[in-house]
Amino acid sequence: MTPHVVIIGGGFGGLNAALSLARRNVRVTLVDRRNVHLFQPLLYQVATGGLSPGDITSPLRRILRRHRNVRVWLTDATGFDLDNHLVQLRDGSTHYDFLVVAPGVRNHYFGHHDWARVAPSLKTVEDAIEIRRRVLLAFERAELAETDDERKAWLTFAVIGAGPTGVELAGAMSELGRDTLRRDFRAIDTRASRIVLVEGADRTLPPFPAKLSTQCQRQLERLGVEVRLESRVTAIDGDGVSIETADGSSRLAARTVLWAAGVTAESLGQVLADAASCPTDGQGRLMVNEDLSVAGYHNVFVIGDLAHFDHGLPSPLPGIAPVAMQQGRYVAQHIVADIRGAASGPFRYRNKGQLATIGRAAAVADLGPRLRFSGYPAWILWLFVHLMYLVEFQNRVMVLLQWAWHYITWNRGARIITVPPSDPSREPDP
Repeated sequence: MTPHVVIIGGGFGGLNAALSLARRNVRVTLVDRRNVHLFQPLLYQVATGGLSPGDITSPLRRILRRHRNVRVWLTDATGFDLDNHLVQLRDGSTHYDFLVVAPGVRNHYFGHHDWARVAPSLKTVEDAIEIRRRVLLAFERAELAETDDERKAWLTFAVIGAGPTGVELAGAMSELGRDTLRRDFRAIDTRASRIVLVEGADRTLPPFPAKLSTQCQRQLERLGVEVRLESRVTAIDGDGVSIETADGSSRLAARTVLWAAGVTAESLGQVLADAASCPTDGQGRLMVNEDLSVAGYHNVFVIGDLAHFDHGLPSPLPGIAPVAMQQGRYVAQHIVADIRGAASGPFRYRNKGQLATIGRAAAVADLGPRLRFSGYPAWILWLFVHLMYLVEFQNRVMVLLQWAWHYITWNRGARIITVPPSDPSREPDP
């Protein structure tokens, strides 16, 4: 009987595993709660009106339509019976010969779950649309404000976390106020909007080399972003943020607060860890073997953001798209080799570097100890790499055209203020 490979998650890792197994002598079932593959690195552009959701998503069935041995199930995985090779689903179960688990991560508020209501994060299309709603509505509320203090509070935006997502959000929001919207209002000058980037570490972009972190901060400050380092958030509410530093506590009056401070493993990861008696790290990621399998189960693999892989490395591999993509392709090759009875070596990550954009013609690139640079060349490289990573050609064309139009006109065309779906009849208050 043809071996059955079940893949949980249609992100970078899961999708690359499925594509690598296409037209092989296996049956592949890709399970995901969403019907699209989301290009998460460009979510911040949806959140700031630069792109529409359809520009960075591709239907999974469309991507895999030519591969007759691959099917897509729109459902949730809820549990595992590893001894009997079963995956429990929301509406049934399925047997597997090989299991690949790649559900990704979710946002982490470090125990302050109540902050999620007033400080949305950026992991899904829904998150991006909600952030866009709050950001654009803040300018509208500032236009109607009756006092200077109220107007300033609406025009102050706090971004918590100075990793790549926080840096990209802060830079894009600064450009939105300084350039895109500056002629659209009458009672306010949108160039007076204040973007405050709050980071607990001593530099921006902590995963990057210190020199690039410094260059990143300088480019942010040139865009008008106020960077606060070594600052710990102690409280968030609808009126602002409480911040604690070595010099004491302070209060930032900001009616719009965005969260980009951390992620943790999806809850499905703990379900698998319990089923396999597999240890996890502080972020809930499963400790995997050199071949990305779970100890004691040679046919169960964990890849992407859920995998803690540190074999022969000074630190675990980061949860970024290139890591997940390479792991997905490796696991597919490993499964094919296993079926044929051939040996397969351990996973080896080929580090192609890191990129982060800050704003128009501003970015940083870390391509190795001898090739680190910033500014316009890094921005051009960032544009090219992200275009190539988009799955479908149609998305590449649409994104390229919109980027070109935005560069020439300074306009962001997807500036739509939506109404929360929970109450579509009411006015869209933040």
